Amino acid sequence: MVSCDKILEEAKKHNVDIIGLSGLITPSLDEMVHVAKEMERLKFTTPLLIGGATTSKVHTAVKIAQNYSGPVVHVNDASKSVPVASSLISNELRDAFMADVNSDYARVREQNKNAQSQNKFISMAEARQNKFPIDWDKTEIVKPTFIGTKIFDNYDLKELVEYIDWTPFFISWEMKGSYPKILKDPTRGAEATKLFNDAQAMLTKIISEKWLTAKAVIGIFPANTVNDDDTEVYDEKGNKLDTFHSIRQQSKKPAGQYNVALSDFIKPKDSKETDYLGAFALSTGFGIDSHVARFEADHDDYSAIMLKSLADRLAEAFAELMHKKVRKEYWGYAKTENFLNEDLIKEEYAGIRPAPGYPAQPDHTEKNTIWKLLDVEKNTGIILTESLAMVPTAAVSGLYFSHPQSHYFGVGKITKEQVEDYAKRKNMPFEIIERWLGSVLAY
Repeated sequence: MVSCDKILEEAKKHNVDIIGLSGLITPSLDEMVHVAKEMERLKFTTPLLIGGATTSKVHTAVKIAQNYSGPVVHVNDASKSVPVASSLISNELRDAFMADVNSDYARVREQNKNAQSQNKFISMAEARQNKFPIDWDKTEIVKPTFIGTKIFDNYDLKELVEYIDWTPFFISWEMKGSYPKILKDPTRGAEATKLFNDAQAMLTKIISEKWLTAKAVIGIFPANTVNDDDTEVYDEKGNKLDTFHSIRQQSKKPAGQYNVALSDFIKPKDSKETDYLGAFALSTGFGIDSHVARFEADHDDYSAIMLKSLADRLAEAFAELMHKKVRKEYWGYAKTENFLNEDLIKEEYAGIRPAPGYPAQPDHTEKNTIWKLLDVEKNTGIILTESLAMVPTAAVSGLYFSHPQSHYFGVGKITKEQVEDYAKRKNMPFEIIERWLGSVLAY
């Protein structure tokens, strides 16, 4: 969300003791590497603290620490940042502390190197030969009830509440355990119950006083897979609108397992029959800033964080509801589906909604295609930052696949051959794509 230049400019201006980077989405991992390289180039000596949901000690040791000669420390829990910071700014403690950290990171790098050497990869030609097999002759292609886009403005928040998955809410407060079991947990139950009750009280206010506004746009388009790994989408007349690019699993698989890519779930163009692909973008974060600012002005960080957490949960609930409507109404490939909320949370339904930046498609730049295809900014007001984060941040975007055999998977690590091929297919510089895919590179 903040450029490297701005971070380092402010650090110099204020002569800071420590620079902290927090990563919430996968591009943050590669941006952190870039910041470390820039700090080295500009001859910084300021300690660099790494934290956030997507970070790890392994990534810090292998990818970040080796690019900066100053102190680099991963902190996996906010509560541990105080003793780490104290050690880093202490003349007496710093050298011994960093000697221990550097020794630990050297061990982590060696372990990672050994683990990577055991990974076996196959060529792209072999991976494509071993794609996920679908008998398209026995697959019924259901024509959607509309082609193009549909806009939802100021959607009723009350409808979203029953679709909330509360387990991630507790995890966001660093309370691990599934809902509703966590409320009866012998050690955390009382605290979890208080948190849940506070959330319910604020949720009631959010809805009754209209603190937040929910907006969405969905689209369904004729589509076909071309050249194994790409999916073209068309208008009603068959004119190509755009292309989605997928990344294929490249590790060597045991017999009976496949090297999957999202494109495997869309009927190939050479079949001469049109399939369909959906896309969506939505947010429940409109209006949140003024309320967060109000809480922060009152030094009420608890309520500010609570509101952000609930906005995120409502966004995921909105995504769940819209997907249900797509399956049963707008696309209608599962009209007779009748699941309870717990079944929806377990994703028992047919079809998937993978998102750019997640394991099945780790490339966030695919969001640009969604934004262009659905005219997201104009139709909803959701914007993409330079780092492809969505604003408002309580937002979800992705694709809709209908095939009953479509499923979620992790791409895992990929070789330089695929990165080069992918960059060529997307017509983007190799260095740019390599940076966006840093977290899945096997080299």
